[in-house]
Amino acid sequence: MRISMNVNGQTREADVEPRLLLVHFVRDVLELTGTHWSCDTSNCGACTVQLDGEPVKSCTVLAVRANGHEVTTIEGIWSGTELTPMQEGFRQEHGLQCGFCTPGMILTATAFLENNPDPTEAEIREAISGNLCRCTGYENIIKAVQWAANSREGVSV
Repeated sequence: MRISMNVNGQTREADVEPRLLLVHFVRDVLELTGTHWSCDTSNCGACTVQLDGEPVKSCTVLAVRANGHEVTTIEGIWSGTELTPMQEGFRQEHGLQCGFCTPGMILTATAFLENNPDPTEAEIREAISGNLCRCTGYENIIKAVQWAANSREGVSV
């Protein structure tokens, strides 16, 4: 089946099997390996991408479902010269350890701040609750999201 979608600002087309998962389309067909693949059951969130601006676990979305839509991966949020406020927050607050969950966490938290620019700690915890981190204990991830929220005054992420 032929599909076409906007991925990180570029139109991308390919012939795919109807059963191909979006995570495999992004990683294997488009070679955008910043999106991580882990559990295949939507439990961990490592494969999170944004589909039309909303975070989705790409291991449970068929690539054909994204046909005609906009997909943003971790590669798509970097300008090429400067980190986004969320990426800088993760750097400043040591919000990553091994880094495996980081792309999904950043895409989830970035979308969350678009809808809630001044969140409480409890709201941040709820927003990232679908993304598992086995290394950090979440405290520095929470601080990273708070850092990004505090640095965003008048800034669109």
